[in-house]
Amino acid sequence: MKPHHPYWIIAAPALFVLLWSSGFIGAKFGLPYAEPLTFLLIRFLLLVALLLPVALWMRAPWPESPQVAAHIALAGLLIHAGYLGGVFGAIYLGVPAGIVALIAGLQPIIAAVAAGPLLGEKVTVRQWSGLVLGFAGVVMVISDKATLQWGNMAGTALAFFALACFTAGTLYQKRFCSHFDLRSGGVIQYGASALALAPLAYFTETMQVVWSNPFIFALAWLTLVLSLGAISLLFLMIRHGEAARVASLFYLTPPVTAVIAYFAFGEKLGWAALAGMTLSAVGVALVVRKT
Repeated sequence: MKPHHPYWIIAAPALFVLLWSSGFIGAKFGLPYAEPLTFLLIRFLLLVALLLPVALWMRAPWPESPQVAAHIALAGLLIHAGYLGGVFGAIYLGVPAGIVALIAGLQPIIAAVAAGPLLGEKVTVRQWSGLVLGFAGVVMVISDKATLQWGNMAGTALAFFALACFTAGTLYQKRFCSHFDLRSGGVIQYGASALALAPLAYFTETMQVVWSNPFIFALAWLTLVLSLGAISLLFLMIRHGEAARVASLFYLTPPVTAVIAYFAFGEKLGWAALAGMTLSAVGVALVVRKT
């Protein structure tokens, strides 16, 4: 697939939002059967087992130096181990998924602020307006959809830790290693994340897994669709677009998640949620629209 093809450019953002939003559904199915770090460790090991033979068989290029490999590994630790570990841990400790999504919705604001001094990208007044509107829409959706009970402080802290890791990881990768091969780079990133999570899971969790059908489905979905599909799309969009514009897509995650929950679980959407979804879409359009 050629990322410069016009159909790819048109389809990638919508597909990414749909796939990324389904991650909350997958986590809801899987976390009752495994602790968060254990769940992610299994997921990362499966990804290494899938990507390594593909990279070797297809003779994918590997980093040209240990320094570049280190950059790729560090970005992977932030994006995969840090972000996913924080999100899964927060949900596991009782923070509502809607609150976690709301905290993650702050990411575009932080990315837009940091993209200027770190990446030299210019964020226009129109884009700032879109970012503010998108965030306001996220607040409206979550406020209508969930009771804002913050749960325990540890879980809330993990949600903010996930936000910081993902923002730092995407900006770091954009600046230092945005053009690595997704096959060999995936092996490095998921391998580094597995090595980081293994001792944490061993010393802080029981590492017991109930291999039920819902857990196997959630593991397969999050491994194949999210980690291979959505993450690859994200990296390709980071490679070919400005960081602030890519980050703005995350404003659509809570509304799309609400729509999926409506069809999957019969959860009704109030007028405030519908208005918030519209406001988020307008904000994203302002950010991603070309001058």
